[in-house]
Amino acid sequence: MIEIKATVPLTEAPAWAVLERQLIKVMEEAVQPFLDKYTHPDGRLIWKIGDRNSRDGADDFYESFGNWPLLYLLGGGDHLLALGQRQWDATTLLVEEYGHVHKEYEIGYDQFHQSESYIYFYLLCMADPTNEKNRERARRFAGFYLNEDPEAPNYDPEHKIIKCAHNGSKGPRWLYQEDSEPAYGYGAGMARYGLPYEDLEGIDSVEDLKDPEKARQMGQAMKERMDKGDCATNLHVTPLIANALYLTGDEKYRAWLIEYVDAWIERAQDNDGLLPDNVGLSGEVGEYTGGRWYGSMYGWTWPHGFYNIAMAAILAGTHCYLITRDRKYLQMPRTQIEKVMEQGKMADLEQEAMSLREHWIGQMAALGDDKVSYVVPYCYGANGWSDFQPLAPMYPAALWNISGEETDWQVLEEIRDKETYDWRKVIPFHNKEDAYHEQPWICYLRGENPDYPVKILQAALALVYRRMELVRQDETDPCDNHIHWWQELNPVTTEALIQMTLGAPQMLYNGGMLIAPLRYFDAERKRPGLPEDIGALVEKVEQERVVVHLVNLSLLHGRRLLIQAGTLGEHRFTSVEYSVLTSVYPGEVGDYTAPPVEQTTECQEVAAGQFQVELPPGTEIRLKIGLARHVNEPNYSFPEM
Repeated sequence: MIEIKATVPLTEAPAWAVLERQLIKVMEEAVQPFLDKYTHPDGRLIWKIGDRNSRDGADDFYESFGNWPLLYLLGGGDHLLALGQRQWDATTLLVEEYGHVHKEYEIGYDQFHQSESYIYFYLLCMADPTNEKNRERARRFAGFYLNEDPEAPNYDPEHKIIKCAHNGSKGPRWLYQEDSEPAYGYGAGMARYGLPYEDLEGIDSVEDLKDPEKARQMGQAMKERMDKGDCATNLHVTPLIANALYLTGDEKYRAWLIEYVDAWIERAQDNDGLLPDNVGLSGEVGEYTGGRWYGSMYGWTWPHGFYNIAMAAILAGTHCYLITRDRKYLQMPRTQIEKVMEQGKMADLEQEAMSLREHWIGQMAALGDDKVSYVVPYCYGANGWSDFQPLAPMYPAALWNISGEETDWQVLEEIRDKETYDWRKVIPFHNKEDAYHEQPWICYLRGENPDYPVKILQAALALVYRRMELVRQDETDPCDNHIHWWQELNPVTTEALIQMTLGAPQMLYNGGMLIAPLRYFDAERKRPGLPEDIGALVEKVEQERVVVHLVNLSLLHGRRLLIQAGTLGEHRFTSVEYSVLTSVYPGEVGDYTAPPVEQTTECQEVAAGQFQVELPPGTEIRLKIGLARHVNEPNYSFPEM
């Protein structure tokens, strides 16, 4: 294996490198106090022991710790993997007691919510692909959708559908079957999402659902239209199957992914490119919705529309593209973005009844007093397009991260051109997805925002310090707290580290995997992540080139790391150009000033999936790495070290 040695002395420690290591350090320290306060000694969350059926899904429990193995993958301490695994196991036992889980998997819930929690499991598998218990789980979980468990006949291979919007380890969980008179009444928390259906006589607004009779009328319509059949949001299950493929290499998972996603692509092609959101048990689109292509559970009409359908399309397209290299799989999610952009307009965000208003904190702050900006529709119902909101750059950014193609980068440019605020601004806020700072990062990659690394790392540090102070001052009884309490106090945040060290956007919250052009391994400790004391800053990402700056902040210890082409080993390096010291350093004893540092560059061919870098104490190196994308089968296997 090619090994490159850093020779340039670290004469000025970059602020970003110091902040990176400080951020990792404080998060490593923060997890134990968090556990001490909110969990039992075995890791189970401290929560109410009364009404254990107050939740119909397990996702919120898992989400409290879901990014701990991700911090380990980035270079956090060994204890993060051990604690992350313990918390997964303990949480699974807890939600089994609550009746949400059977055979360690959801009994039957929508894939929009399931996918939020299973990103945790995918990270554990990536962090330690040799863990036999997780390998067995991965096969079993995927098997629920390959009909390998007679208790879970979720899939119909004839019509290429998952049979119900709620599905899991007990098979299709037919909606509303237990309710002889289902009702959907007014609820303050759900009112912002509007009406599930707009075509029911006498029901013109959410307020109308305060009438019990109209609530029953809406409930009956939901039962008839959502009770059974496939929905587009079930595409969120594709990472679950891909996870088993990347762990085991078993071809049956590849075949299932292609079969299922191809069926949805065909339906979209028959609908002018837009993914229909419902398919009946006969395989017919619109079978239970009066022939309409919209109106299913978590579909285009209600509650989130484009928000979750776009993510589902990107995830399905991403994994099928990774395993086939067929660009049609990226075109499918691209088309969903194109279709809503065709309906885009300028609007005052203060005046728009946006269902996901909390997602746009950054935009609202950056806009200042004039809130007019670019919006697209997120929902489609009987009255046409509705729920106009900003177009989150995370969607085209996720596609560009996979393809590296100018096509996807231009969509980002187009959105920026339509917006009316400065994308370079770093607004220090944190949402559930630990994301939404794509705009200033994109400007940084363009060479327009040089201060971004320091600002985003400072913002991330401030978040961790604030959350730990909230934990210290929290005098509530954990048994009385709402279900998101722990998640909103979780002291681990990774968006800044992913952007800075890997050159990738934050992974999509609903089922996303850690996918980036680079991945690091500690060659001495033979584990994933940056070695101790090493800072990494990806300065450029292009289709055929990545530029990364590495720094060893240690005064005493040299470090060796291995750089891999793609987090799934899917790429290959072609060459590496790197900085080399050409002057004498450190000079003579008694010199009161250090000699000038002069350097040149050297280049080596690589033609491999990895190479090693040695960084002696107090050195730095800038690498311009040639990249051939998508030439290897994606997998979780570790390289030889």
